[in-house]
Amino acid sequence: MPTPLVECVPNFSEGRDPAILNALRRTITGVPGVRLLDVQADAAHHRSVFTFVAPPAAAAEAAFRAVALAAQRIDLTRHQGEHPRMGATDVVPFVPVRDVTMDDCVALARELAGRVGEQLQIPVFLYAKAATRPERERLPDVRKGQFEGLRERIGTDPAADPDFGPKRIHPTAGCTAIGARPFLVAFNIYLDTPDVQIAKDIAKVVRTSSGGLPAVQASGFDVGGRGQVSMNLLDIDVTPPAVAFALVAAEARARGVGVERSEVVGLIPERAMVGAGAALLKLADAPNHLLEARIRDAEGPSLDGWLQDLASAHPVPGGGSAAALAGAVAAALVEMVCRLTIGRKAYAAAEPKAREILEEATRLHGELRRLVDEDAAAYAHVTAAYKLAKDDRERVHKIDAALLGAARAPLDGARRAARVMVIAEEVGEIGNRNARSDAAVARHLARAAVLGMLENVRVNLGSLNERRLGEHLAAAVDELAKGLGGL
Repeated sequence: MPTPLVECVPNFSEGRDPAILNALRRTITGVPGVRLLDVQADAAHHRSVFTFVAPPAAAAEAAFRAVALAAQRIDLTRHQGEHPRMGATDVVPFVPVRDVTMDDCVALARELAGRVGEQLQIPVFLYAKAATRPERERLPDVRKGQFEGLRERIGTDPAADPDFGPKRIHPTAGCTAIGARPFLVAFNIYLDTPDVQIAKDIAKVVRTSSGGLPAVQASGFDVGGRGQVSMNLLDIDVTPPAVAFALVAAEARARGVGVERSEVVGLIPERAMVGAGAALLKLADAPNHLLEARIRDAEGPSLDGWLQDLASAHPVPGGGSAAALAGAVAAALVEMVCRLTIGRKAYAAAEPKAREILEEATRLHGELRRLVDEDAAAYAHVTAAYKLAKDDRERVHKIDAALLGAARAPLDGARRAARVMVIAEEVGEIGNRNARSDAAVARHLARAAVLGMLENVRVNLGSLNERRLGEHLAAAVDELAKGLGGL
């Protein structure tokens, strides 16, 4: 079985001193099992972003050692840069990559936060999926006021009490946000103007909080004498880089300026770059023409291989993964029907709606595909919990926690598959008549996906030792089933 992997992307308030950056590099790579994928440092922002992958325990250990080193070597009282910051180690997110669920990453974030707070005496705020309060889900809200403002608030304002660590800011290392999130892309666009106000105005149009694009954070900065629109794309399946770039470029043109260049800070999933190229070329089936992808398919695991694993005596992958795959296939079929409709003169009136459905189907396709792996990883945790020693006092608690985690993934999938049913019916009514049978197949597959994933939720909840722990999930199952006619 492949080793479970998480991605960790710590951001440090240091982008100028090679000695400190090299020390951080050595510290992170000194932990066995850690693979450092990328380091990007920016002198203007005075910030660096390290990206590494590792098994969960190794990732947490490497992150802790790096936070400890940063606390020794970085003094925020002497720090000045364009990027907002509140800590020597400003933020540490964990991202599920392989055979690890988001709940696992939340647990990892909380474990690391407790260790940093207790051993390093640095206040820690949990954010994103690990947040303990709704107002702390967004990093800009956590970091509001930055180091100087939080130095005055922590210990005097109860709303600023950290989740872990002392109720006083560390005098030089500040405080840190630790969390769990999906893949995030840090994406900056440089304008060919020194007028930073234009960058700020465009950022306001783009960001979610001002009514702009979904799942986007944005700010405007002066970097090297150029206005920069700095964005965090929180979910590239919701708002891809190409969509964000197009809006920034359009807003810049409307203000009489152009785009000089863009940059990605850290790493970006391949599908985002493929999607950007496809959008520029107006190429609807770009993934089908990638040479390297075809080579990987020929050399690596295939659908046939996955089906063989499904047919084996090993319980993973199982019914939950199969149901999620059915939902992903259904969403892909909806995409196909949309693309067979868009650009056809006979369906010009339906094109705006078809494009809207295509965007949603593409997002659901990606989310359901991820759930294929998340369901398998969640089941593996259930198996591991049952293998704990019978005299382990925490055994029952750990089994229930694993069962709840194994119930959440298919419930999320069932909600998404239910939505695929709706848009499959919609595109079947307005789309290319020659593809209506494909839309019907998509709806049937999506229905099967909902049924299968709800069954998985019920089975896991039925195995709980403390049934009350799953009451809210059971209610959600009943509500979803009722909404679909009592599935």
